[in-house]
Amino acid sequence: MTGAGAGAGAGAGAGSGAGAVGAGAGAGTGPAAVFLRIDGTPLHVRAEGSGPVCLLTGGLGSSWFDWDLVVPFLTPYRTVVRFDRPGYGLSASEPATGPGPTLAGEAERIRGVLDALGLRGPCTVAGHSLAAFHVEAFARLHPERTAGLVLLDGSVEPDPRPLPAPELRDLAARTVAGAATAVAVPYLFGPVARRLAARAATVRREDLAPPPLVRRCYRTGRALRALLRENTAYLDLAAALADLRGTAPLPEGLPVTVLAADDGCRTRRSREWLGSQRDLAALLGADFRTTAPAGHLVMFDRPDAVASAILDTH
Repeated sequence: MTGAGAGAGAGAGAGSGAGAVGAGAGAGTGPAAVFLRIDGTPLHVRAEGSGPVCLLTGGLGSSWFDWDLVVPFLTPYRTVVRFDRPGYGLSASEPATGPGPTLAGEAERIRGVLDALGLRGPCTVAGHSLAAFHVEAFARLHPERTAGLVLLDGSVEPDPRPLPAPELRDLAARTVAGAATAVAVPYLFGPVARRLAARAATVRREDLAPPPLVRRCYRTGRALRALLRENTAYLDLAAALADLRGTAPLPEGLPVTVLAADDGCRTRRSREWLGSQRDLAALLGADFRTTAPAGHLVMFDRPDAVASAILDTH
């Protein structure tokens, strides 16, 4: 397992098959990092700060360090939890023969991380992009564990329809990732692809993540496999969330915030995106905010606005 050091992870407990793998001692982990086994998969988890708990989870292809600019705004007032989903950052991959990503599975993973840290009280959950699906599902499936819900430029699908044959699609994603890894595609092009994607998603047109960590985390086959599997399951998760909205209401009185990134462009695409975010806020009865100028990686362009949205959602 990448980056795991010796010793027991502090605060590990039972729940969702959780157990401590080791305190993080490798490069790029630091004293706040632990590795916890959640449902059999070692996950890289960070917990720091003090006060009420908030959990941050990123979008497709995201790693823990994408929140680095936000965390200092939060830690004086909140206990901040970050984790890498399987395959991303320093987390191990899920078993090759396991099922693809599911909405219920991602909500359960959040619960498992919190349980393993011994944080069993209500928590504010904040999700960026695709992970907005995950945190909303968590709030609906675990209302007693949710103190607030924050959706950061979250994915929106107004009328999603799942695609057929999810098992075959997941197998195809794993096969493509395996073939690409066999000829060193992630090693040669993974960090470059990450840099280009990040630059396109910020108004400043630069990736603010530390280059050594980008190289370490994105030149691996596990990152490519995780990305392809999540992308393949995207519409399935969107459809599952649409169904869940009809059967599992959000807790009454739950504070909800939708923060939309406004890049300042007045293109049709930008107007439609902001409109979809406004519609999402109306659907959830949420406080709607915009922040500008900011691209989709709003944590890079406006970490202060992201932190304010989280701190104000209580």
